[in-house]
Amino acid sequence: MKKLFFDLMDEVYDGGDFLLLKNGKQQEEIPLTNIRNVSYSVFANPNRITLSLREECRFGKEVSFTPKMTFNINPFHKNPLIEDLIKRIDEKRAKRD
Repeated sequence: MKKLFFDLMDEVYDGGDFLLLKNGKQQEEIPLTNIRNVSYSVFANPNRITLSLREECRFGKEVSFTPKMTFNINPFHKNPLIEDLIKRIDEKRAKRD
């Protein structure tokens, strides 16, 4: 149970250049430039996104959350929210280098 649900953030908000993570009464802004990798599990229920961070935050070096669900008949479709997030992280990374 701990691996499936209890490590998930309560809320995640997209602030454009950062993600606002909330878990209980704690919150932290994670700049997109601090995200090293985005992994997305399609077949987990619920679906989950795990962010690997360059620098550890108050929630650790990896944070996980469930994305807003999008309905599609194709079980292999790509979530447009995840695709957009990955694209913006890549753009920020390119500007930083």
